Amino acid sequence: MLKIKDLTDYLESWAPLPFQESYDNAGLLTGNRQEEVKGVLITLDITEEVVEEAISRGCNLIVAHHPIIFKGLKSLTGRNYVERTVIKAIKNDIALYAAHTNLDNVQSGVNKKIADKIGLKEAEILAKKSGILQQLTFFVPKENTQEVLSALYAAGAGQVGNYSNCSFRVEGTGTFKPGEEANPAIGTQNKQEEVAEERVEVVFPAYLSHKIRAAMLEAHPYEEVAHFLHTLENEYQETGAGMVGYLPAPVEATEFLQQLKEKMQLSCIRHTALPQGTVQKIAVCGGAGSFLLSAAKAAGADVLVTADFKYHEFFDAEGQILIADIGHYESEVFTKELIYENLRENFSNIALYLSEISTNPISYV
Repeated sequence: MLKIKDLTDYLESWAPLPFQESYDNAGLLTGNRQEEVKGVLITLDITEEVVEEAISRGCNLIVAHHPIIFKGLKSLTGRNYVERTVIKAIKNDIALYAAHTNLDNVQSGVNKKIADKIGLKEAEILAKKSGILQQLTFFVPKENTQEVLSALYAAGAGQVGNYSNCSFRVEGTGTFKPGEEANPAIGTQNKQEEVAEERVEVVFPAYLSHKIRAAMLEAHPYEEVAHFLHTLENEYQETGAGMVGYLPAPVEATEFLQQLKEKMQLSCIRHTALPQGTVQKIAVCGGAGSFLLSAAKAAGADVLVTADFKYHEFFDAEGQILIADIGHYESEVFTKELIYENLRENFSNIALYLSEISTNPISYV
């Protein structure tokens, strides 16, 4: 029996909740993690109409990009669409889950989907986050090093980009004298000991620190394990905002905008003045991405594709970059496909549905 917890645990291994922005509210919003999954409806937004769609399809879990509960709810009286939607979901035993900025901030998330739709090559995160990684340093008898490392790798340590099982090791001599109350794995009480040891270092995302430390202590032979943790200032190449990559070949700006309309299924694009010559290096950000304008310029991007630019923010392009504002809904609508594809690949035994409802609150004439 597949439980809601099984599915949300997978989603959070792909897009860990600690990677969401401080203002966000991603995760399970309503529902019991121990309930059996009867069907999953995938949507960009959760509305009353979407909950009705879930009911009609026999789904008891809705997975969305945008969290319907964003600010604190102080009452549930049905006075607005948020409260009415939550009430309808609870009354019908439908769990609500959101993968929002945590899915924006992972390398295989929302912005990679946009980059793939546009056809970008060599895409990488535009504004990488720092302070995400921690390093564990510990000392272990040489003969036990591999056993402890295997436990750490299984817990998620040692992953650096496309490389796994990464560590650094230096040989040395460990000295210690067990006290009368000690129960040493090596040596005897009140006798000075020398052991051939290795100093070992591994890195991992900070949110795994408790799991990593527990794995080390469980696998380590010593009663007392000499170790320390510290946060690295290095940028973490797998986490951050936006992406930047290259078109297969340079194209005229007008041609790029036309291709963008076709590939992203757009009715219109708000943009700054067209540059002279061709464009090839493209930065993208799903949703409101004006905060990445400086980063896109610094990366040498010819175009920034995003949404929700304010009037005066367009002036900040200063002729150095083409801003292409394609609309918030339009920039993120394919997130539904992204979530569906990942869930289908990992859960072939449950009913998955893409919502057929357009939740775009904006219309164009």
